Amino acid sequence: MGKIVKYLTPYWKSVIVVVLLLVIQAYCDLALPTYTSNIIDTGIQNKGVEHVVPYSITAEDHAEAKLFMTADEVETWEKIYKKEGEIYSLNTTDEEELDQLDDRLIIPLVMNYQADQITEEEMAALAQSIQTVQSPAEIRGQMEQTVETIGRETLLAMGFAYAADAMTTAGMDMNQLQMDYLWTAGGRMLLMALVMLAVAIAVSYFAARVGAGIGKNLRAKIFHKVMSFSSGEMDRFSTASLITRNTNDVQQIQTVAIMLLRMLLYSPILALGGIYKVWQTGANMGYIIALAVVVLMGFIFLLVSIAMPKFKIMQKLVDNVNLVSREILTGLSVIRAFGREKKEEARFDIANRELKDTQLFTGRVMTFMMPGMTLLMNGLVVLITWVSAHRIDEGTLQVGVMTAFITYSMLIVMSFLMMTMLAILVPRAAVAAERIDEVLQTENSIKESDAPKSIKDGKGLLEFRNVSFRYPDAEEDVLHDLSFTAEPGKVTAIIGSTGAGKSTLVNLIPRFFDATEGEILLDGVNIKDLRLEELRDTIGFVPQKGVLFSGTIASNLRFGDSDATEEDITKAAEVAQAMEFINEKDEHFDTPIAQGGSNVSGGQKQRLSIARAIVKNPKIFVFDDSFSALDMKTDAKLRKALSKHVNQAAEIVVAQRISTILHADQILVLDDGEIVGKGTHSQLMQDCEVYRQIAASQLSAKELEVSIHG
Repeated sequence: MGKIVKYLTPYWKSVIVVVLLLVIQAYCDLALPTYTSNIIDTGIQNKGVEHVVPYSITAEDHAEAKLFMTADEVETWEKIYKKEGEIYSLNTTDEEELDQLDDRLIIPLVMNYQADQITEEEMAALAQSIQTVQSPAEIRGQMEQTVETIGRETLLAMGFAYAADAMTTAGMDMNQLQMDYLWTAGGRMLLMALVMLAVAIAVSYFAARVGAGIGKNLRAKIFHKVMSFSSGEMDRFSTASLITRNTNDVQQIQTVAIMLLRMLLYSPILALGGIYKVWQTGANMGYIIALAVVVLMGFIFLLVSIAMPKFKIMQKLVDNVNLVSREILTGLSVIRAFGREKKEEARFDIANRELKDTQLFTGRVMTFMMPGMTLLMNGLVVLITWVSAHRIDEGTLQVGVMTAFITYSMLIVMSFLMMTMLAILVPRAAVAAERIDEVLQTENSIKESDAPKSIKDGKGLLEFRNVSFRYPDAEEDVLHDLSFTAEPGKVTAIIGSTGAGKSTLVNLIPRFFDATEGEILLDGVNIKDLRLEELRDTIGFVPQKGVLFSGTIASNLRFGDSDATEEDITKAAEVAQAMEFINEKDEHFDTPIAQGGSNVSGGQKQRLSIARAIVKNPKIFVFDDSFSALDMKTDAKLRKALSKHVNQAAEIVVAQRISTILHADQILVLDDGEIVGKGTHSQLMQDCEVYRQIAASQLSAKELEVSIHG
C-alpha cells in the first residue's frame, strides 16, 4: 500500500482536488435522504407545514392560544406577530428562530389544539379538573408528563396539525402551501442530483488522469531501467517477466489507483457523514448499523482469507503463461520442423490451466460476496423496519425518519463494503508494486563513472590488459588473464572452439558485462571511466544473431545514424553486399521489414546488420561471428570491400571459419577462456597446435599448403 501511495505523491494537487470534490459529492449524497424524509413527513403528512407556530392566525385563535401559556410565553407570542385587520401574521422567517419558537411554544399550543378537539362534555370535565388544580404550573407539569408518554414525534405532529388548522381558519390556501413545499424540496433534490453528477464526472476525470499518469510514468521508468540493464540483469529477470511487469502489473496499480481516488477516499467521507446524519435523526438505532458492519467485515475477511493465497501466486502464473507463449511463438518454425506441435500445445495447456484454475478458485470464492451482501442488506432493512414500527406506534419516530435512517444505513454499510472490497484488490496491486519495485530498485552492475573522462580525436586503439571475467554466482572465471591490442586500420580475429569464450570477450568491449579483473583501454582511457554513450558511439557492434526492427530497410540502416543520407546507406549496403537483393525488391530501401526481420533470410539479415554498423561509421568494428550465414563467395567479397571502406577503423572479428580470417593482421586463438595463440595465420600454423587442429578440420591439405605459403 505504501508503494502505491508513493506513486500517487507526484499528483498530490490532483488528489487534493479529488478529496474536495468528494466532500461535495458526499454532502449532496447525504442530503438526499433528509429531503426524502422531509417530503414524507412535512410535505405529505403535515401538508407542507414546517413549524408549530402558524404563519397566519385569526385574532380569535391568537387570543385562545394564550390560555395555557406562561407570562413569558405570552410576551413572546405577542412579539412574533403583527396585526393586519382581523389576521395576525408571523413577523419572522428566520429558520433558527422559528425552531427555537417551536421548542418554546409547542406545549401550550398543543394543549390549545387538544382543547379545541374535545367535546362539550369533555370540556366540562377539563374545566372541573382545572378548578381542582392549584396552579398553571401543575397543569403544565401534567402535560409534560403526557409528552413523555406520547413521544415527541407525536407531539410535533399535533403541533403541525394545530398550525395547519389555524392557517386554514385564517384563509391560507393549504394545498398551495403543500405544493410549494413539495416543488421546493423536489427542486433542491434535483439540484443536488445535478451537482452530484457534475462532481462525479469531475472526480472520474481527475482519477482517470492520475491513473493514466501513474501508468505512463511507471512504464517509462521500467523501460528506462531495463534499457540500462546489462546482460547480467537481463539474465536475472526473464524477458516474459519484464513484459508482464511493464503491462499487467502496471495495469493492476493503475486500476487500484483510480479506485483509491474514486472509492477509498469517498468511503470514509460517506461513512462518517452517514454516521453523523444517523445521529441527527435521533432514531437511536445506531446499534443495528454497528451490528451490520461487524457481520459485513467478518464475512468479507473470511472470503479474503480464503482467496488471498491464490491472489499472491496469480501474477507468477501470468508470467509463466507469457513465458511459454513467447517461447512457442518464437520457436514456431523449429517446433513444426520437429513435429512438436502437440507437445507444445500440451505444455501451453498446462500453464494456461494452472492460471485458469487459480482464477476460477478466486472467482468462485468471491461469488459468495454478492448473495451475502444482498442477504445482509435485506436483513438490515427488515430489522430497522421492525424496530421502527414499534417506535412509530409509540409516537417516538416518524415514517420519514425511518425512511431516511434506512437510506443512511445502506450508505454506511456500502461505504464499509467499498473499503473492504478494496482490501481485496490492494494486496494484489501491492504484489504488482513489489514486482515493479524489484525492477526499479535493481542496482545496475554496469555503472558510469562519477567523474567521466572524454576522448578527443580518438583513433580507436583498443587494449586488453590482464583481463579476466566471471559470470555472477559462477564458481570460476570464463576468461583468464587476456592481454592483446587491436590497432586502428588492422583486423584482429578471434577464433576458438565452441564455448571458448569468444562472444563473452567481445561483449566486454561495449560493457555489456564488466571485466572482473584487469582493465580495457580505449585510446589509453579505461572504458569504465568513459560515459557509456561515448563508448558505444565509438563501436559498431554486429551481434552473432542479426536483429532487425519492424519498419523498412532504410529505417534499419539508419538505426546507427538517423541523419545518414541516401548515399550513405547505399554505400553501406554495397559494402555489405546487400544491394543485390535490395535491388530485386520493388520498393528498394522502402521495402518493409517485419518484426524481428522474419521476412528476410538469415544471410540477408546478417548483411543488413553489417550495413547498419557501417552507416554508423565507428572507430571500432566488432563482428561477433557475423559472417556465418554467408556463402564463401559473398563472405570473400564482403571482407574485401570492408577492408577498403573501413581501413582506418579497428576491426575485431569473431569467426568459426578459418577462411574468414586468413588475412587478418592478428589472430587470437582462445581455448577454455585463455589465449593459447597470437599471430598471423602463417605464424599460428607453425606455433599453435590448437589453431592447426582447427585449420586441419576445415581445410584440405592442398588448401593448407596454399594458405601457409601464399
